[in-house]
Amino acid sequence: MATDKSSHRGLKICLGVTVLFTLIFTTVIVTLIFTIFKPKDPIITIHPIIDLGNINFSNVTMDMDITIENPNYASFRYHNSTAYVNYRDLIVAEVPMQAQLIPARSKINLTTSADFMVGKLIEDPNFWKDFANGSLNFTSMATLPGKVAMLKTIKFKGTVNNWCDISVNISSKAVDSKCISKIKL
Repeated sequence: MATDKSSHRGLKICLGVTVLFTLIFTTVIVTLIFTIFKPKDPIITIHPIIDLGNINFSNVTMDMDITIENPNYASFRYHNSTAYVNYRDLIVAEVPMQAQLIPARSKINLTTSADFMVGKLIEDPNFWKDFANGSLNFTSMATLPGKVAMLKTIKFKGTVNNWCDISVNISSKAVDSKCISKIKL
């Protein structure tokens, strides 16, 4: 009988230690998910390379360097996409975004170009007023659908939505852009 009581006692201790370990492990994992592994929005910066001295009134191609910073502990691979540039709610350019892998906690630079449809721009009656005032304001929108990979094994779908306000100063030939990006899992 003494052996039977000690084996029950050992089983209870083993079960208690297992439950305690499971609770601690679960608490640590949940804490990590809601702190360190919590998805953070990427930082996207657009650097247009514009030469206002060579503008003609047909289509204009504007080269741009785009910096994408991934602050997450997961990589993101997006598919081929297209960004759109608007002038007063009118699409005036398309920007192809080639598929790319953005590794975890890293920054990449990519080069692309926007083909502006100048004909559409000059048809807008506000264009000449804005041009005469020395400033053209554009917005751009991009949706980058892709896959998130955490620790190279856990994979799920994700989408990055990006909105930018782009201001072109005609006299100084300066371009200023401010972007907001959101990741949706």
